[in-house]
This record gives sequence, structure tokens and C-alpha cells, in this order.
Amino acid sequence: MGKNKLARWNEFGSFSNVIQPEIGEVAGKDHPVKGNWNSHIFKNANPIVLELGCGKGEYSTGLAGMFPQNNFIGIDIKGARMWRGAKTSNELKMSNVAFLRTRIEFINSFFSTGEVDEIWITFPDPHPGAGNSNKRLTSPGFLKKYLSFLKDNGIVHLKTDNTELYNFTGTVIRNHNLQLLFSTNDLYSESDSSFFRNILSIKTYYEKQFLEKGMKINYLSFRMKKDTFII
Repeated sequence: MGKNKLARWNEFGSFSNVIQPEIGEVAGKDHPVKGNWNSHIFKNANPIVLELGCGKGEYSTGLAGMFPQNNFIGIDIKGARMWRGAKTSNELKMSNVAFLRTRIEFINSFFSTGEVDEIWITFPDPHPGAGNSNKRLTSPGFLKKYLSFLKDNGIVHLKTDNTELYNFTGTVIRNHNLQLLFSTNDLYSESDSSFFRNILSIKTYYEKQFLEKGMKINYLSFRMKKDTFII
């Protein structure tokens, strides 16, 4: 590990808004924070929004600044990347942002029924190829995990440069009786909407690189209703 990366890693672990348990603490068991994010971490009863595969945490910190009435949790396994978001939120004294370093596969160990209001999935690994589809964060297996802690009619957002993942997610939405709210394969052509100008104007580190290369950004959002979701 490089010197700068090691320093960031050590600093990341020192931040008060960071939780990074060992695998043995969550594999097949619940973490103490489960069901207690509002009472123990944020000290309020505000809605909770997750950013899955948060990378540098641009959406977690960006949305937290726009919506101080909500709580935001960035989740990723790579602490050296998450350091940026954790450091920024600490420097700005943002009390409505936290970061959780874990694998998404273990997410049910951290959140209880109805604890989360909304999910953002921003530029995740697309896991190309049909044989890898079950690894995608919008696959039916992962959606079933989210359903266990997402409030009924909770919203899921996906931003991706990957057309295969975008199309795959659209198919999952149709096949599993989910309510599609919006879908576009060219996000920044939707300039007439204030929604796109504000919330979706937040750009991740990787998104900026994609846009510089002239790539189009895909976006879709959908609701998950428990009594109609087809497993």
C-alpha cells in the first residue's frame, strides 16, 4: 500500500462518522447499528437515504448538502476511496452523513425493516456478460435484499454509463412488476427539468471522466412495492 493511501486509510478509520466492521462481525449476524441509525448515529428521526457503491461519496455529501432534513449513508468496500467523502463531510461538519465500509452482500446485517427511505446506485460495477448478471446491484437477488429494509414504495435510482446494465435493469423492472418512474439513456439532454438540473447535476469522479470522453449517461428510477414485487 502506497504511503499516501496508507495515510488516508488510517485517517478514514479515525473519522467519527465511519463504521467499518470486520467480516466476522457481520457474516450471518446483525451489526449493533441495525435498527439504530437514527437513534445512535444521526440522533434524529429523519429519513435515511443510501448510496450503494458510493466510491468517493459525491452523492452522499452532495445530497446531504441539498437536503439537510434527510440522513445519508455512503456504502462501499474501498475505504481509500471513501476517505474523500468522509473527510469532506467532517470538514464541513455535516451531521447528516455517515459512511459504512462493507460488502453490499452483507447489507441486511446493517438495516432493519422499513429503516431506509431511498437508495441511490451510482456507477456500480456493471459486471458485463449474462453469466455475471446476478452480481449486478439491480439484479433480483439484490433487490430482494433491499426490499427487506426499504420502506414500502421506496425509490431506487440508478445512474450508469453502461448500456447493458441500464437495459438489464429496465428488464428487471418489467419482469418483477416494479413501478418505473423515469428512464433515459441520455441524462443530460433532459435539461428542461429542474430535477435534473439540481439533484442529478451532482457528478461522480468517474462520471466526469465518462462525460469528457463524450459518453452518454443513463438514468432510471423506480418504486418497490412489497405486495406486488414478484420474486
